[in-house]
Amino acid sequence: MSKKNILITGSSQGIGLETAKYFASDYNVFITGRYEEKLKKLCIENKFAGYAAVDLYEENAALKLFKTLNIDFDILINNAGVYFYSGIEKMNHEDIVNSIKLNTLAPYELIKYILPHMKRQKWGRIINIGSISGVMGEANASIYSMTKASLIGLTKSLALELAQDNITVNIINPGWVDTELINNANLEEDFSKNEIIETIPQRRFVTPEEIAQTCNFLISGNASSITGQSVNICAGLSLGF
Repeated sequence: MSKKNILITGSSQGIGLETAKYFASDYNVFITGRYEEKLKKLCIENKFAGYAAVDLYEENAALKLFKTLNIDFDILINNAGVYFYSGIEKMNHEDIVNSIKLNTLAPYELIKYILPHMKRQKWGRIINIGSISGVMGEANASIYSMTKASLIGLTKSLALELAQDNITVNIINPGWVDTELINNANLEEDFSKNEIIETIPQRRFVTPEEIAQTCNFLISGNASSITGQSVNICAGLSLGF
């Protein structure tokens, strides 16, 4: 059997890149990001099948991505996202709009364009990468929590809509993962990594590999009856402390 085609957004670093590497030997992996030279280098180094240098903030970005790749995808992992740590009264309009564009609208539109092929072949797997902040809420990250919570609603609704097409839709909600997203959010101004760890019941960060392994299970035949579900991978964070 030929390898299935898998598209992973936001895959030039962090969770997306580690997930792409995890799947590279068994799937035709296509990665996305904003910087073409970096994507090209990653494709060569990791033997990915291809890439699309697309800024998902831009209007019609999802359509541009699919026209660039011109591939029918069997699996979609919506991983691209942006995190802002700020009190609501300090959030500027541009950051709010960009959060909604990348965390909510981009996954919605990518799913819209990827579905015709999945429906034709009566098989598909869609995984949205949410956040534990979308499950529980997070003070000073209201726009992030709001947009990630919207992905849970999208996941449940689409799982019902696509159930008879043999297309599963699930969402993974990571807790604190030690990636560039944390480092770029300037959290060190308010909390050290050690202070963050003290709020996590298992006293550790989740690893990107754990997210990739869970994606692998949800894609597999063993998970064919799992759809519309939220999987919290958070080292116990959702339970309190």
